[in-house]
Amino acid sequence: MKKNLLLIAILFCCLSTFAQDFPYGKPTSEEFELVKYLKDTSANAVVLREFGDAYIQESNGHLIFNYHVRIKIFNSKAFNQGDVQILLYKGSSREGEITSEIKGLTFYYDQNKNMITSELSPKQIFTETDAGKYHDLKKFAMPNVSDGCIIEYKYSIESPFIRTYRNWDFQTSIPKIYSEFRASIPAVYDYNVSLRGAHKLSKNSGELMKECYTFGNGSKADCSRLTYAMSDIPAFVEEKYMTAPSNFKSALYFNLSKYMDNMGVTHKLAMEWKDVDKDLKDEEYFGKQLKKKDFFKDKMTEVTAGKSEPVDKAKAIYSFFQSWYNWNDYYGKYSDQGIKKAFESHSGSSADINLSLIAAMNSVGLSAEPVILSTRSNGALNNLFPVLSDFDYVVCGIKINDATYLLDATDPLLPFGLLPLRCINDKGRLMSFDKPSSWLDLKASEKESNFVVFNMTMDEQGKTSGKMEIVSSGYESYNKRKSIKGFNTINEYVENLDESLAKVKILNSDISNLKELDLPLTETFNIEINSMNNDLVHINPYFMDLIKENPFKLRERTYPVDLGAGSDNRVVMELTFPDKFELVEIPKPVAISLPDNGGRLLSQATLLQNKLIVTYKMELTKAIYTSQEYQYLKEFFNKVIQTQQTDYIFRKKA
Repeated sequence: MKKNLLLIAILFCCLSTFAQDFPYGKPTSEEFELVKYLKDTSANAVVLREFGDAYIQESNGHLIFNYHVRIKIFNSKAFNQGDVQILLYKGSSREGEITSEIKGLTFYYDQNKNMITSELSPKQIFTETDAGKYHDLKKFAMPNVSDGCIIEYKYSIESPFIRTYRNWDFQTSIPKIYSEFRASIPAVYDYNVSLRGAHKLSKNSGELMKECYTFGNGSKADCSRLTYAMSDIPAFVEEKYMTAPSNFKSALYFNLSKYMDNMGVTHKLAMEWKDVDKDLKDEEYFGKQLKKKDFFKDKMTEVTAGKSEPVDKAKAIYSFFQSWYNWNDYYGKYSDQGIKKAFESHSGSSADINLSLIAAMNSVGLSAEPVILSTRSNGALNNLFPVLSDFDYVVCGIKINDATYLLDATDPLLPFGLLPLRCINDKGRLMSFDKPSSWLDLKASEKESNFVVFNMTMDEQGKTSGKMEIVSSGYESYNKRKSIKGFNTINEYVENLDESLAKVKILNSDISNLKELDLPLTETFNIEINSMNNDLVHINPYFMDLIKENPFKLRERTYPVDLGAGSDNRVVMELTFPDKFELVEIPKPVAISLPDNGGRLLSQATLLQNKLIVTYKMELTKAIYTSQEYQYLKEFFNKVIQTQQTDYIFRKKA
């Protein structure tokens, strides 16, 4: 233990003096002797040293980024650290980022305890060009990765995209002893720099370099050399119910606010919202698309025929667009192909579909406007100033009387006014082109609600049969419809459900309101439960929504729990049993609540002669719980699991 502490101290002492890149291919004996990381003994690997350096090249104004890392692999669970992927942005014009100077070494001991060095071969480096619409992947696998080895690699990226400079992730999936990033920025560029995450910098310094940069007209500019570093950085552990990890990882973000061109003219990029409003209004694949509403006028007049109420017209148009389009799974705020072409092809991106929907609504006199937003996987928006690149999606906002409905027609199963959970991410910007744009809260319009009712009878042999009815509404009905759609027929869905339920047999079934999206989905089943064992009958009324594992396992969570929507789950069971059976024990009632009216768990069993009545309610009233509420939520789910694992046990009377 003391030896390992000494090794860590030596490593940190050495690292803290580094203000530049560390020597390539020269791991220390202390690094080889490290057998575990004492600040996180569960870690399967640790970053020993990490260094990044970025600067803007004089010759072409491109950004050069150099990366170098050395990692200690403790065991096989971290072998994936040797599988490296470098994401390269290629832009819409196909001009993109390129990599160069990729080098790698693996250091390990052979069976005779001799130190072996394996070099990464150029033949092991591949380019994947279908990684996405705007991205390529450069991939390589480090050679001979094994328990106790050290891997080290470095590379350079040349990028024509300088608006975001180069973001730097201090925190990743494994801990780091030391991480440093240096940025050299000419005075002709002005970046806003922000630090996200819960951890503080151990180093934050800057120095002025005189006349270090020459731009187009031969003028010289000073540069700021900025150095940022962190020490002893814990691993970032992802857990269920969170938005984009980038919202919470400790990282540096750069955003270009203004720059001076070769003629000495300053261009301001950190716009105000009035500038964004104008730009989007004049944008060919945004505002100008919305002016093409006359293309839809005759078509939508036919769709809304016989409907006089605005909400009925809006629902008819929304339903028409849901069935008309096949979404190609691309996100975006700008139309890819123009709304006319997208409509004629029955296919398009989310922006193609929803901008078409807005124009179509306006063609019949409804008041529809675009709402731009950032999806949950894309990350949080900058609230200090507009950053248009932060937005990756657009939906339709329509005001009818005093209500505003948010619509996304990409999914044929979404009811009117219910956004997909991917869009429920803090705020969106309502782009009202005849008045200033404004923020709009993106909140789930409905809960995830489920109500299960049993009316059961036990016979003399201990077999229990009766009716089970499940009523799903809000996001739960959407999830059920989506699940059913995944099967070729309803019968296949029921057969699959039957096979998944141990000791429960479905005799017949009926599903109503499957296509009526605005109504709750109701499933009715006649079932048999055969759970008699040694004159004992075990009945558990929670088998349809049994929570087997607590989704919250961290000792502490530094980021909020974001469910997207609240939930309401209820179970009521009435079970009539014969005189020859008796209930072994009635479980004690359960009644617990989360602080600040965040939710509650209620469970109670009542025995009335030969009838057992069980009522259960598990409600989460909030969509978002803070990190301070995490431990309460964790214990709440422990109690839910404990309650659901309680069987009602009957035995034959002596």
